Parts: sequence; C-alpha cells; structure tokens
Amino acid sequence: MQLFYTVRPGDTLYQIAIRWGIPVDSLIAANNIQPPYTIFIGQQLSVPPGVDVIRVRAGDTVYNLSQIFKVPQSVIIEANGLEPPYIIQEGQLLKVPPGVPYYIVQPGDSLFQIGRRFNVTTGGLVNTELIRNVNRLPTNAIFPGMRLIIPYAPPGLSGSIAYTANTGDGFDIWLYDLMSGVSTQLTTGLGESFSTPFWSPNSNKIAFVGKNAILYVVDVEEGTVVRIDQFDEGFGNYVSWSPDSLKLTYTKQDNIILYNVNTHQVQRISQPGATDVQWFPNGTELVFQAPDESGVSQLYRIRQDGSDKRQITQNTGGRHNNVRLSPDGLYVLYTTPGASISLIFIVQIATGSVFEVVGGPLAKNYFPEWSPDSRTILYSATAFEDRGYFSLIRTAGNQGQNDRTRAISNCFATPVTWSSDGSRIAYLSGCNEQEFANEMWMMDLTHPVPIRLIAGVSIMALQWSPTPRSPLKKTYTNTEYNVQFQYPANWQSVTAERYEGPDGFFQISAISSDSPLNQVCQNEAFHQLMPYGSAPRIVNTQIQSQEACFIFPSADQPPEMENQAALIVRYPNPVQIGGDTYNYFILWADENHLEEISASLSFIQ
Repeated sequence: MQLFYTVRPGDTLYQIAIRWGIPVDSLIAANNIQPPYTIFIGQQLSVPPGVDVIRVRAGDTVYNLSQIFKVPQSVIIEANGLEPPYIIQEGQLLKVPPGVPYYIVQPGDSLFQIGRRFNVTTGGLVNTELIRNVNRLPTNAIFPGMRLIIPYAPPGLSGSIAYTANTGDGFDIWLYDLMSGVSTQLTTGLGESFSTPFWSPNSNKIAFVGKNAILYVVDVEEGTVVRIDQFDEGFGNYVSWSPDSLKLTYTKQDNIILYNVNTHQVQRISQPGATDVQWFPNGTELVFQAPDESGVSQLYRIRQDGSDKRQITQNTGGRHNNVRLSPDGLYVLYTTPGASISLIFIVQIATGSVFEVVGGPLAKNYFPEWSPDSRTILYSATAFEDRGYFSLIRTAGNQGQNDRTRAISNCFATPVTWSSDGSRIAYLSGCNEQEFANEMWMMDLTHPVPIRLIAGVSIMALQWSPTPRSPLKKTYTNTEYNVQFQYPANWQSVTAERYEGPDGFFQISAISSDSPLNQVCQNEAFHQLMPYGSAPRIVNTQIQSQEACFIFPSADQPPEMENQAALIVRYPNPVQIGGDTYNYFILWADENHLEEISASLSFIQ
C-alpha cells in the first residue's frame, strides 16, 4: 500500500523529497504532477519509500520530531508501537513514516482518477478493479471522506524476473510474471540462500548453484531440472551463458570450465586463481580475473580454446571483484578492494582507460550491472549508517558520468537488475536490521515511481529475463471428459475438474442435452440464479471445427461468481460418463483467462 503525506504550509516538493531522502523527480512522478509542479495545503501526496528512520538525539520528543517532519504524532507513535507517555531515548532508532496508509477521497474524485493519479496501472491501463478489490468495494461508487487503501498494481509487462526466495520451506528459484503479477515456483528443495539465477540469453533456461554446492540448470518451459556439476562450496560462484545459449562457463579448481548443456561435453582451460569468467559477445572469447605472476589481481581475455591470452588491466592495488563485461564487449567493470570498502571502476578495453564511479558516500558500492545497451551501470550504494543503513539505488554512465540516485532501499545492500529493453530496473528492499529483504521493487526510469511487486517472503537474488516472455503454462488433460488444454502454471488443483490461482480459475463439466447449441447456450447464460448477471452476452464461435459459444457476464454479475464466463462446445463424438451420454463440453473460467484457455483446447480422440 502507498503512504500519503498531507501538505503543510510552506511545503514544497523539493523540501518533502529532501525530508525523506528521495529524488524529487520520483515524488513528482508518484503523483503525476505537471509543470509548474504546484502543490497546495491539505493535498495528499503519495510518497515513495525513502529514509524513514532517525536516531534520537538528546532533547528529542515525539512532538518536536512530528513538527520537524510535519507529520501527526500518531503516525510516529503507531509506526514504533509506542505506549503512553510516549518516551523516547537518546540513541534510539525511530521510524518516521511520511504519512498514513490511506487516501481520503475528495469531492469530484473517481476510482479512475485516483488510479491514474497514483499510478495504479496495469499494461498502461488504470486498474480500478484492483483498488475496488483491495478496499472490498461492491461497485466503483465512492464518496468524499472515504478512506481508500491505494495498492501497487502488477505492471502488465511481457517478461519475468527470476528470484531466490524462502517461503517457509527453504530457498528455491521462483519466477515472477510481470504481466499477471503472479509468482511460480520453479524448483523444490534445491536452492540455498546464496543461490543466484543466471538466465540463458534466449530466456529458456536458468542456471544456479544450490544445495550441496551443485550447479543446476532449469528448463523454464518444461520445468525439468538437470544437475551439471558440483563445487567445493556454493557461495560466490559466477556462471555465464554463451551468446547462443548452448554453453555455460565457470571456474572450478583452477580451471575455466566450458560445458555444453545439449551434448554435455566439457572443456577445461587451466587457469590458477581464475574467477568471474564470462563470454564476449562474439562467442569465441572469454574475460576473467586471475592473479598475475606477482600475485596481483588482473583482468584477462582468452580464446575459448585456451589460446591468445591477453592482459587487460595493469593493476597494482587490491583484488578485482564482481567483474562484469558490458553486453557490447567494449567495457568491463569491477569492484575493489573488498567488502568494507568497495569502489567501482570501468575499463575501456580498446584503450585501457580506467574510469572511477563516484559512488555512494560511504564507499560501499555493490552488485554493479550493465544495462542491455552498455551505456549505463546500475548498482547499490550503502548510505545513512547513522540511521541503521539504507541503500541508494544508483546509475552511472559507462565512463562514470551522470552518477545519480534513482531510488531508496532500506537494506544494507541489494542486488539489482535491468529489464530486457533497459527502460526499467528492479531491486530488493524490506530489510529489518540487515536481515533478508522481503520485498521486490520495480521502477520505470522514464517515469520514476517505485512499484512494489512482491512482499512477505525472504528474497536473496533476482535477475530479469533477457528477452520478453509469455506466462508459464501447464497442460491439463482429462481422459474422462476427453479434453486437453493449457492453463497458468501457478494454478493449483482444487478437485480433478477445478483449478484455482490468485488471478483466476477454471472448471470443467459436460452437458447431456439433445437440444441445439443455441438453446443450450441460452439455458446456461440465462439460468434462473443469474450466475452471469441479468444481461450476459453470447458469442457464437468454433473450437476445433466444432460449433461452440462463449458466454460473457454483464456488469451486474454477483461478485461471488469471481468474474465467471463460460465456453460450451459440441463434442466431435458424444462421450460416455458414468453410463450417461453427453453431447456438449462446458468450460467455466474467469473472463480474463477464458479465451486464452479456449485457444489451446483440443479433444482427445
């Protein structure tokens, strides 16, 4: 849910943004404020996550802090669970949220206007249904003074984010579908807290190191998991896919390993101390870190047959960590020297020029990642150590220029990732005193509003699919009803004939009537209990060359029907079930999924 600040006398957008340490362009975008960016007293503003913790100093009280931050005392009291007489102690970390978790409806407001103003959009369309469902509203009607929870909406994009999460049964690899906002578990009992998903360039497979330091590859479409190799220990292993998605490369026991996932052929290149090996975009060369003859960490390139090894850097300092080659193969970045101090440097490979990224105020810069066009890097910079630590989500150019903060995470550090087109980023937040993150966030850099995608589970790593993807599907087969079709992979069986998920359902049956199809469709659509509302719509069609009809509900369909629609199809050959003959197959599903499921329907002969 979004948090809302009420504008006070003297407030400006810049002052409000500074108060919680957020970029002012993010505050503007969160409220869709147009030039000249005027705000007025009493206006409620949605405030993106920022630095909402302070350390209490001598003389501080709840009252004077509420005056400094211009929020009601009740907001601070509730956020910290304070009891009367609301005494706070010097040195105490105190949460100061920017406001309340609800919007107060104003005269002239509508759900559509509110959704558009506060970015509750899916696929570019205002998601009024989500606002209505979250607030349990029977209709779209609202009135002044009503308090509404304003949720974050699934973005409705083509693509997936693979992530490592623990939902209570241990860590595993999951997939978040950006179109529906639904997560699907890909593995069962194979992950560890250090597991990082590595997508193949074609987005068909994911490699990761999991239980017992075993390297696995998951076929995302088929759901199969293959064991590839095993390391001495699991933490810190980096895996890179070849540009054609056929080979993996990684380092093990002083060797660079090249593994063909189709033929299972293995090639080894001896290279003591090598780490962070990865493919150049030409598919014939590799880059990696290794010590030189003096034991100093350097970057090298080498052909995949082990020939033509060339040194890239002339390092005289600390170790090169987190080596990442730009997608165009022209730059390579690294962090140095270690964890307590971590600086980012970028090397232009052709010239050897080295550029330092300014980075965060504490020189703790982690998880750098290249944008798909190789023009920008994204990273996490630790900041605000006096307040329990936060991370600045930052971007910088490929020569360190234009270094700027994009968003705030309340984690000490967070992995970050780019969308396939480079227009969006994702990162983790929701940490409690440097524990695991429990939230995943996304931001469109052209309209910089942080949108929460996931909350409530421990998340350790994430990576956006390199190419857009369709939602995962599974195949449902029922030999009694002689049908087969595909459905969303995250839906679960309720009975043999009904499956449900957080975003929909389906159920099947058969009709034994001898009446013509149009009469059967009329009888179902206008049943006396009105399951489709008072004015359902019947659309004639054909499925597998058989006559069929869709039944779509009217606006007054009872809410308990969960947006149910139906498809009725004449069987190619009547089926026998329990000694009775049935001439028609009927599929019920939520309206959003009915046509998609129907498109894959086939009859088993």
